[in-house]
Amino acid sequence: MMKLYLIRHGESTGNLAGRIQGTDDYPLSELGKQQAEYVADYFSDIHLDFIYSSDLTRASDTAKAIARKKNQTVNEWDKVREVHLGPLQGLTRAEITMKFPETVENSILTSGVEGTESVDELTARCQYIVEQLQLAHRNHDVAIISHGGFISIFLMYLIAGDQWHTLHRPFQIGNTSVSFIEWPKKQDKPLIHFVNQVSHLDPIVDKKKNHGLL
Repeated sequence: MMKLYLIRHGESTGNLAGRIQGTDDYPLSELGKQQAEYVADYFSDIHLDFIYSSDLTRASDTAKAIARKKNQTVNEWDKVREVHLGPLQGLTRAEITMKFPETVENSILTSGVEGTESVDELTARCQYIVEQLQLAHRNHDVAIISHGGFISIFLMYLIAGDQWHTLHRPFQIGNTSVSFIEWPKKQDKPLIHFVNQVSHLDPIVDKKKNHGLL
């Protein structure tokens, strides 16, 4: 049986500035570093055989926090980096709407704007990841630290296969959220146990409430 944990990176400076990041590289914000430590605590008692991470700094630094807690190493994997958004990267959502009005009716992740990663490319990425996981990790517990956009697409691919892009994508993937998937030994179809679990961030939320910030 394979257990797979999908983890979004902590808040980045790009998130803080309201910028659409795509594959642009932004570091963790101060809050993001704190979130990374909290999600590392969450995994302190959860068995992991392997830790994979996007090679973008915000993800790899989150992964390193988890790896330090568990005395393990991080394997960087460019296949799990965020969706490449070409000319949309570095812009705010308002700027994107103004410059690319076609994104108003479509998700920016699948807008088809020239220079962005295509649906076919994203499908191929998802297929490759699943194939590699099933080949190498049938009996392992694996964590992948990735990005909100790509995690939401990967979850849709697990549900709908090549037709993932034809369906509404309902997932909210928060910073350092954890989603848990399991592949039983005699079953090719995964079981999704939960998505966007962020209870480990409760101390941060409580602290903000105590300071009147929420």
